[in-house]
Amino acid sequence: MVFLIEDRNKEGKKAIKVGIIANIFLTILNVFIGFVSGSFALIVEGLHTLSDITTTLIAYIGFRVGQKPADYEHPFGHGRAESIVGLVIVLFLAFLSYEIITQGIYRLFFERNFGKQSYLAGLMALIGIFVNLTISNYIFRIGKKINSPAIIADSKHQKTDVFSSIAILISVILSNLGFEFLDPLIGLTIGVLILKTAFTLGKDNINNIMGKIPSQDILDQIENVTNSIDGVYGVHNIKINYFGSYATLDIHVDLNPDLSLKNSHKIIHKTQDKLKKEVNIIQDVTAHACPFGEEYEH
Repeated sequence: MVFLIEDRNKEGKKAIKVGIIANIFLTILNVFIGFVSGSFALIVEGLHTLSDITTTLIAYIGFRVGQKPADYEHPFGHGRAESIVGLVIVLFLAFLSYEIITQGIYRLFFERNFGKQSYLAGLMALIGIFVNLTISNYIFRIGKKINSPAIIADSKHQKTDVFSSIAILISVILSNLGFEFLDPLIGLTIGVLILKTAFTLGKDNINNIMGKIPSQDILDQIENVTNSIDGVYGVHNIKINYFGSYATLDIHVDLNPDLSLKNSHKIIHKTQDKLKKEVNIIQDVTAHACPFGEEYEH
């Protein structure tokens, strides 16, 4: 499915609004109940959800910039802005994880002021699991639907809160069974989970910026589409320039060497149009006609 810019903007705004509203709700509840129940892990989770609001806004900025059409200085558009913003989110997550990990280490090994956690913290963790799972899956579906690296990155960030809430729930139960030290330990674990998410997102967005092909399936789809066109004997030298939310394509098309220039030109244009229509992420195609059966160096 190919989305118009207006449709992508509408879907992107929907994802951002849902993410911000949900995280404001969770931040207030996490921090308040964290102080009331004396749960360090829940307070940390509140700070994490507060950071989600910032990263969601950052993701939206990248999404909007990536929507800008091509111009003289950017002939292939601004799509890589989304991946660049994804790296900004990674830096933000790395800083947040450092702060949480250092605080967790201090409380666990130096402060050692443990106590039982209120079951109120466990109830909040259950709410967090439900809300985060629902929202992260919703945002991820929108990100995949409109092929937005920035929104997908934000959904994966949001999903780390699900595991954090599960860890908090376990720590509440076990701390009431005599394992009070688990509160700062879970806080430390949350920091490590955030760091792991940052590493994964960093790798994905660097691959986007470097133009790595998303999957072998796209190459197979390109070959299937071109081979279905009358007069095309095959394709080779396929080069995909990936921009994250879309891609451009350079391709060599094998044609009958006895065709006239006019007929070759007609088949090449038909090939370009069909590829843009049927291969979801392809926005622009440059096709070169080659005489079928002749060996030569490109």
